[in-house]
Amino acid sequence: MEWREDAIVLGVRRHGETSVIAEVMTRERGRHLGLVRGGRSRKQQPMLQPGNSVAIHWRARLDEHMGTFRIEPLELRAARLMENGIGLNGVQLVAAHLRLLAERDPHARLYDGLAVIVDHLDEPDKAAELMLRFEIALLEELGFGLDLERCAATGRRDDLAYVSPKTGRAVSRGAGEPWRDKLLPLPAFLIESDTACDPQSLVDGFRMTGYFLSRHVFEPRGLAEPLSRAGFLAAIEKIRARTNA
Repeated sequence: MEWREDAIVLGVRRHGETSVIAEVMTRERGRHLGLVRGGRSRKQQPMLQPGNSVAIHWRARLDEHMGTFRIEPLELRAARLMENGIGLNGVQLVAAHLRLLAERDPHARLYDGLAVIVDHLDEPDKAAELMLRFEIALLEELGFGLDLERCAATGRRDDLAYVSPKTGRAVSRGAGEPWRDKLLPLPAFLIESDTACDPQSLVDGFRMTGYFLSRHVFEPRGLAEPLSRAGFLAAIEKIRARTNA
């Protein structure tokens, strides 16, 4: 059994004295593990850093075996990602999110999102918006997608301003006004293509996705929210505050 595919490195762990088990994300085969012989060598270690794009050749006697990877570099961006808190926490956060998925289940949409995120983790505002959209896509891929297209109460598509914490459905400003203190704010840029993403919208957006991730994913599995999520948001805010000072 064998296949070849481009992948993005999510992480590695030691195996024996010279080898590692690499964890990668591929477009067609999802999150996949494989043994890299000699993965701790000076030649291979730089390739196996989280965030790098690599070409994978996987081989195993049977499909259900973990198998081995032969890896060739495509784009080594890890050194750049580790230069600041956004890159360091950002790549750890997407890796943590992807580990919520079953191994080897294909999620092409999330792979494509990951590929875009790792290329923009040195741009604070863009990185934050991309990460927020990634979390929304993750919820959908896990079966807990949000319905942000029309008002749950009236069926209208205009003036959507809130999200119901019970149903994950959008609510219009008029219908939700009496219960606004119990509803989650819906960032306008998520539903209106001509609306810019501003700092408060990002705060509201991450509060929204954080709520639903905790409710539907972390708490039922007995997991805590990844520390890298708080680190990523703190790094974004720190750079924004420095820029506006």
